[in-house]
Amino acid sequence: MINKSDGMSYAPKGRPSPVVKPGEFYIAAVALDHGHIYGMINGLTEAGATLKWVYDPDPAKVTAFIKAFPQAQAADCLDRVLDDPDIKLVAGAAIPNLRARLGIKVMNAGKDYFTDKTPLTTLEQLDAVKEAVARTGKKYMVYYSERLHVECAMYAGDLIEQDAIGRVINVIGAGPHRLNAESRPGWFFDLEQYGGILCDIGSHQIEQFLYYAGAKDATIASARVGNFNHPEYPELQDFGDCALTADNGAAHYFRVDWFTPKGLSTWGDGRTFILGADGFIELRKYVNLATNESGNHLFIANSDGERHLELEGKVGFPFFGRLINDCVNRTEIAMTQSHALKAAELCVKAQAAAVRIHG
Repeated sequence: MINKSDGMSYAPKGRPSPVVKPGEFYIAAVALDHGHIYGMINGLTEAGATLKWVYDPDPAKVTAFIKAFPQAQAADCLDRVLDDPDIKLVAGAAIPNLRARLGIKVMNAGKDYFTDKTPLTTLEQLDAVKEAVARTGKKYMVYYSERLHVECAMYAGDLIEQDAIGRVINVIGAGPHRLNAESRPGWFFDLEQYGGILCDIGSHQIEQFLYYAGAKDATIASARVGNFNHPEYPELQDFGDCALTADNGAAHYFRVDWFTPKGLSTWGDGRTFILGADGFIELRKYVNLATNESGNHLFIANSDGERHLELEGKVGFPFFGRLINDCVNRTEIAMTQSHALKAAELCVKAQAAAVRIHG
């Protein structure tokens, strides 16, 4: 059963669609600080990856992980994983400001790296990651789950590629999350460790914008952050918004916050609005409010008329199989390295540019 009440433990499951045979592509899970590691491993194993190792210095985290993935062996140290020649890809969900350091160590060991978002928290880390990627030839891929692990979001990309709405002019994103403060670890409330709200959950929004708009770069037009209702956590930013302009002229605005009410049936009413020259798309990712508690609703209007597509269980999660094939074939079908790191760069720049508007 997927936990829809808490975004930190939300781990979608899809239909197995293996692209490799058992034992052909070994992976490991390390740094279990964020629950997204479960979704990352779900996606990879459904695509045929063989999970061999798990490592975290906290035995309780390892025990819980092995309960979900009993095929994993507990490693006694990180080097046990990195020294294993079988391992091709290491997936990690470390504390955000430690993700780059871990990734560089993984790539230096000759493995590809798959990290939870946000993949880094400073431009200095970005420079170090770029150097390591260029030097090792290994991948530093990112789990931007609000597109990659959402069926309606993936299908929207297919529609745009098919020219269903024409050239994308504007993208508006809403990424609210439920706080569940009592279940959060201490690093979640430490600004240096989590990177700020625009850097953290804002990374989903910026990545989607670049992808849907077909943009290679963007500039920050404005950015704001605030702590409106959580004075007990002075370094928490419970609200943020940002506007960007892409290199191809497309415009973007997004809002992220920690204000999901208790009565909502899911952890956040995530929505995306994509305006094209010939039509528009709306995504209701996790719930169709007060109408249908299932997610993955896509609404489209174009020259063919109006349609509402219910896509739960109908699209799957092709990113993971493509990522495995990219690691095997050294291609960039799932996501280019430049795209993954440009989204990371822009979320760091947005955070740095943000004006504090409350508190």
